[in-house]
Amino acid sequence: MPENDPYLFLEDVDGEAALAWVEGQNARSLGEVEADPRYAGLQAAALEIITAEDRIAYPAFVGGALGNFWQDREHVRGIWRRTSLASYRSPEPDWRTVLDIDGLAAREGKNWVYQGRASLEPEDRLALIRLSDGGKDAAVLREFDLEAEKFVEGGFFLPEGKQSVSWLDADTLIVAREWGPGTMTASGYPFVFKRLRRGMPLEAAEEMFRGTEQDVSVRASVLRDPGGTVRGIVAERAVDFFTSERFLLTDAGPVKLPLPGQSSLVAYVSGQLVFGLREKWERGGTTYPIGALVSLDLAECHADIDAVTPVPTYAPGPRETVEGVASTRSHLLLAIYRNVRGRVEVYRYEDGEWMSAPLPLVDNASIQIVATSERGDEAFLDVAGYTLPNTLYYADVAARRAEPVK
Repeated sequence: MPENDPYLFLEDVDGEAALAWVEGQNARSLGEVEADPRYAGLQAAALEIITAEDRIAYPAFVGGALGNFWQDREHVRGIWRRTSLASYRSPEPDWRTVLDIDGLAAREGKNWVYQGRASLEPEDRLALIRLSDGGKDAAVLREFDLEAEKFVEGGFFLPEGKQSVSWLDADTLIVAREWGPGTMTASGYPFVFKRLRRGMPLEAAEEMFRGTEQDVSVRASVLRDPGGTVRGIVAERAVDFFTSERFLLTDAGPVKLPLPGQSSLVAYVSGQLVFGLREKWERGGTTYPIGALVSLDLAECHADIDAVTPVPTYAPGPRETVEGVASTRSHLLLAIYRNVRGRVEVYRYEDGEWMSAPLPLVDNASIQIVATSERGDEAFLDVAGYTLPNTLYYADVAARRAEPVK
């Protein structure tokens, strides 16, 4: 990089000069946009669409219920609410508000923006609510009891920062965040994650995994069976924005999983770690093409990592691509485009191999996976076509049945 680069100061992403420059450019851009005579009409039309009362309230499976984060003209910051599956399927669901972000912001004098939650599965009662003051990347995380519908007094609290978190059990978190000088990457993300026990101060957290300052970030994935028992922990080290390394944490230390750098962990189901490949991979005399899915048996990884043999899961045809992957209690769902026509395949792991069958849906449509249940074999799918408006389908995955509900 030339030393006379007039924009070299922007490399200091959190520096006062860089932030002032960004603020100035934002003001300049906003001024030009708002001066356009079409602006007011387009803004009003967009606002009418995104606050429409008759739009689909897309759900998530939360324990034995359904949850939805909803924003409209009355709830600008949004409300987290829930209902039963039976009520949701009715024309007018009986929603119960669990957390009102607008009310919380007013009480605390903060510009809170809800950025999601991390729940302790499979009960989903305890959750870490991610709140950002103004919508920035850095956020605070606060423990919330969904049954009591309130923040846990004296519960887990992670101060503002760029951080990721996973539940290990009801009293233990795995946290990646800034732990002091020299624990953040050049990209501004953590490269160390630690075990934090309930009641323990942050400075006493126990280190579990460490990347390097040259990485992009690190994070942990906790692998649970449907009953909630932890079967393993995978550490992901993002070497750059395209390449990652994954390690299985064992009592003897981290063990690197035998996977190509351009791959991603997409599911854990039936004891299988399922990975999607973004590059061609050769292993054991077999070539797996770009876009393929393969799985590794977690028990075999724990026993002898060098002897693990990948199990072919899915290989794309010449005019196919995977739109989405998700797992239920015992099945793997793939939303696939073939000749730009969406379909969903249901996979089940039996006797050392993956068996698949189609989920009957409409033809000539775009299909996306909205939500799946880890407690049961259920899913919600969004389907849209040339003559079909967005329609939400509820699927009984095990029975290979799907029907429109919204």
